[in-house]
Amino acid sequence: MKGTDTYLGRWFRDALGIFNLELRNILHDGGVMIIFIVAGFLYPILYNFVYKNGILEDTPIAVVDHADCSDSRRMIREMDATREIGIAAHCNSMEEARTLFQQRKVNGIIYFPADFGDRLAHRETATFSIYADMSSFLYYKNLLMGSEFVMLHEVNQIKIDRYTFDGLTDAQADQAVNTVAYEDINPYNRAFSYSIFLISAILMLIVQQVMFYGMSMSVGTMREENRSFASLPDTLEGHGVGRVVLGRGAVYWLIFMIIGIYVTCIVPAMFHFPQRGSYGDILVLLSIFVTVCVFFCMSWSTLVTRRESAFLLFLFMSPICVFLTGFSWPTSAFPTVWKWFSWLFPSTFGCQAFINLNTAGADLEIVAPLLRALCIQGVVYYFLACVSVYVENYVLKRKGALQLQ
Repeated sequence: MKGTDTYLGRWFRDALGIFNLELRNILHDGGVMIIFIVAGFLYPILYNFVYKNGILEDTPIAVVDHADCSDSRRMIREMDATREIGIAAHCNSMEEARTLFQQRKVNGIIYFPADFGDRLAHRETATFSIYADMSSFLYYKNLLMGSEFVMLHEVNQIKIDRYTFDGLTDAQADQAVNTVAYEDINPYNRAFSYSIFLISAILMLIVQQVMFYGMSMSVGTMREENRSFASLPDTLEGHGVGRVVLGRGAVYWLIFMIIGIYVTCIVPAMFHFPQRGSYGDILVLLSIFVTVCVFFCMSWSTLVTRRESAFLLFLFMSPICVFLTGFSWPTSAFPTVWKWFSWLFPSTFGCQAFINLNTAGADLEIVAPLLRALCIQGVVYYFLACVSVYVENYVLKRKGALQLQ
């Protein structure tokens, strides 16, 4: 028992020594501190300010109405009455509308051909065209949504008019067209705000990315200075990879739990984002997610040999990780290879779980499959981190032995 106590005591002393050493390295590295402070605390604010106006109203649109009939004029009035579209100009030709479009005075064009009214009168399929500005997703979304809302309403009204013309009463015609009554309800983002749609995924991704780049920069600095993240200081008595991994990891875990609480709880409250989940559930998710991110970053950062490599990885991997979270494209539609590739990143499961908890008001039972996936990732990356430390120590010992010969 005494030997066990001695070993455990030495193990914790060594882990504490590694913790203190890693903390000093971080505090004395200006670049790492800038990443942790600027990226960790200011990036969420910056993203929210950039996407603060997540709801775009009355997008200026030009109309070219060659039909000049009651149906086209009614549709134009109804489109102008929507929240999404504002008719800014009535043009006589597409060339005039295109000029306004190129001058950025309008962000889209709606075109009614000359035969629009005649086709409707002859019970034929009538078409109108929309030309969207794809420089911004919000312009495209507003023009498409506004025109589709009006088009669907007009289609139903045309059907009712035709049924009444054939001898049905208004009530019978309405029942024939609207056989199944439905109501469009969007409970989680009723205003279709782009900021709510985007920021919920970005917040958790910031935790993973900032940790990875900060840790990668620290490892790259050590290697440039002929130091190693895997070596125990000479003042410590024990040996073993477990205390190196857990001692170093505890530093990042504490730092990023603070950043994570700020990102997931304080920032949404500052910008009045929906927070439907329990703070207790979010903290449970956050503690698991940060733990997995620590081992993930320790495993992959061992491949970094230069300090500046972290910035190249930042530019390359961030857009990929954002897409792989599945917030903008359903993961069920991913090709199999990309679906497997997404499982490498904690953000894939962490962002989905946070969106379900915070935005949709789910509980831990509902996101349990995602939490289990994170736990499996954590176990795998913990052993990979231990292997990386073991290999690094082995290489250092071999180099030392060769230098002594």
